[in-house]
Amino acid sequence: MRRRIVTLAIAATVVAVVLFGVPLAVLLAHTGWEDERTEVGRVAISAALSISDELKGTAAPRLPAAPAETRLAVYFPSGELRGGEGPRFADEAVAEAFDGETELDDTGSAFVAAVPIVDDGALLGVVRAEKPRYAAHLHTALLCSIILGLALVSVGVAWLLARRMARRLARPLEDLSGAAKVLGEGDFTVRAPMSGVPEIDSLGQSLGSAARRIGDTLDRERAFSAHASHQLRTPLAGLRLQLEAALESPADPRPAVRTAIEAADRLERTVDDLLVLARDTTATQVADLDALLAELESTWGEPLAARGRAIRISADEAPRPQASAAAVRQVLNVLVDNAYTHGRGTVRVTARDAGGVLAVDVSDEGEGVAPGQQLFTRKSGGHGIGLPLARSLAEADGGRLVHVSGSTFTLLLPVGVRV
Repeated sequence: MRRRIVTLAIAATVVAVVLFGVPLAVLLAHTGWEDERTEVGRVAISAALSISDELKGTAAPRLPAAPAETRLAVYFPSGELRGGEGPRFADEAVAEAFDGETELDDTGSAFVAAVPIVDDGALLGVVRAEKPRYAAHLHTALLCSIILGLALVSVGVAWLLARRMARRLARPLEDLSGAAKVLGEGDFTVRAPMSGVPEIDSLGQSLGSAARRIGDTLDRERAFSAHASHQLRTPLAGLRLQLEAALESPADPRPAVRTAIEAADRLERTVDDLLVLARDTTATQVADLDALLAELESTWGEPLAARGRAIRISADEAPRPQASAAAVRQVLNVLVDNAYTHGRGTVRVTARDAGGVLAVDVSDEGEGVAPGQQLFTRKSGGHGIGLPLARSLAEADGGRLVHVSGSTFTLLLPVGVRV
């Protein structure tokens, strides 16, 4: 890429130099030649004016001093050389000047000007000025050399600027290519450095955002794999208990089957929630808090009752949360499951207005855990299985999950509209 940028820049410079430099050189050369021819004519006219009075006599006129490399001569009307330096007999330019008109001629090797001197209609003579053309050639060559030098300087400057621009453009693209390669190898923390080129920086930011989204998606997938079994274990256990009870009961099994179907529906909803949350396809909206709490009571009432325990839910005038229903449902299920697995006695779920936010307290009658334990970072074993997932779901919706004390956990969520 760098070589292409440099090549294109040099090619564009050369084309510009050719398109503008060659016509300029031709124009300057032509102008220089015309100036030399005009200068020779001016010298001849000046000499004719200075000797016009002397031609009336018989003595040889004294021609004025001519510029360097210019020769002056004066001729009789008969065509013979009367004085100065020139051909012995009148040449073509002098012969044509005998007709009374100034002649400017180019003999191929010199510029020639012939000026007639006339007095009262009588031709007294002709002044001839001659200057070699090699002086014009030297002047033209000098101009062409200057133009060629400027062209070479332009090409050199273009080469330097093109190399710098190619390096500035190619390096960030190479960094992007390297970052994409690292991303393809599975490192989703890769970020392309800023280059100062808006278009490339925008591409780098898009690549970084894509890497971040892919990494977040994989993290959620891993979290789903790590916590799905925990989230599904309790509903499956309840369903199994209900089916076993139906087998052992001689009564009509239809109520137990209906209950099992309801449990299966809740289990399916849990799976759907986890898959949706794992792919981050939820849309934050105002969740129906009453429906979520009623579902929570329906899900955990029987499993807790089977252990001789109960669940008590209160939500007097609690505001509705601005959060996805799937996330709130799973966080509450994690908290109640934690109380079901590790706690004792009645599980209490209290929804309340906490100064502009919704606070949902989940507690039981057990001793809980002492403050300072890393409940939200433990991956397995002991208290807090599923709590890291619950906290991440709460934070994804702009909320917080905190351990207040003992067995009490509080979910804080932004408020939507009040009911």
